[in-house]
Amino acid sequence: MRQPASMACAALAAWAVSCGVAHAEPGAFPSRPVRIVVPYSAGGTADVLPRIIGEKLNAMWGQPVIIDNRPGAGGNIGADIVAKAAPDGYTLMATPPAPLVINQYLYKSLQFDPERFVPVAVLARVPNVLAVKNDLPVKSAQEFIGYARKNDGQVTVATQGNGTTSHLTGALVASQANLNFVFVPYKGTSPALADLMGGQVDAFFDNISSTFRQHESGKVRILAVTSAQRSPLLPKTPTLAESGLPGFDVSTWFGVVAPAGTPADVVKKLNASIAEVLKMPDVKQKFIEQGAEVGGDAPAQMAEFMKAERIKWKKAIDTAEVTIN
Repeated sequence: MRQPASMACAALAAWAVSCGVAHAEPGAFPSRPVRIVVPYSAGGTADVLPRIIGEKLNAMWGQPVIIDNRPGAGGNIGADIVAKAAPDGYTLMATPPAPLVINQYLYKSLQFDPERFVPVAVLARVPNVLAVKNDLPVKSAQEFIGYARKNDGQVTVATQGNGTTSHLTGALVASQANLNFVFVPYKGTSPALADLMGGQVDAFFDNISSTFRQHESGKVRILAVTSAQRSPLLPKTPTLAESGLPGFDVSTWFGVVAPAGTPADVVKKLNASIAEVLKMPDVKQKFIEQGAEVGGDAPAQMAEFMKAERIKWKKAIDTAEVTIN
């Protein structure tokens, strides 16, 4: 006896689910937890911003948004995990520029192709700052440059890791000012900032959002910002361009990407959801408190932006002659 068509369809659907091959209908995404890999340690701006976004997406979608910190190798470890993940939108990466537009020019080989990631959205742009330990005998960026020149090869500069924007910012300063720093790589912002506060290193070209509170509480001293314009958080603090390095302009941005092959409709949904979150007044305020300018670029705009960033950072790497063994 033949089964009714409805029963046959139901049986087929049940079989598909049991075999793990069922697909959500368009617009149903997400129907389970979404993981956002952050390829740096917890506590820094790279970690804080996606946590702010993730909390709102959790409420919006009714699905858990899990922040998964996978630090190491300048962001390459986390990036490799995401590159190899299923292209279904359930594994994303939120990261500063290094694994997307920098590391390909620093490392002899990578286990992933940075240009194959699918752009989703730029979360924010944040200027870096020149921060020094409290007992360093300088009061301005000009004095710091003079001190580093007199103590050639002895000034220690913390970085978030080899090839990160903090490292390259310091290398560009050294190149433009004819200085010789000793770079000390850490696995992210938090351990680097901890050692700066503890006096184990002399300076750190860190994101303003991570260092601002420590500066305000007197644990470190910010001498200058690296962007072209002064920061609203520190309107009295000069730029490096104002401090003897004309034309100096470096900022860090934070973007979300998906594995190659992620469906366009899923990317569109992700971008639209993130853009909606970035428009929320409380989110904007939290970003401002981090010294961050809210992003929200469409995927196509982000793709063009990353192309320009690759050109910029390759030139910076070549100019500063930065290499990683």
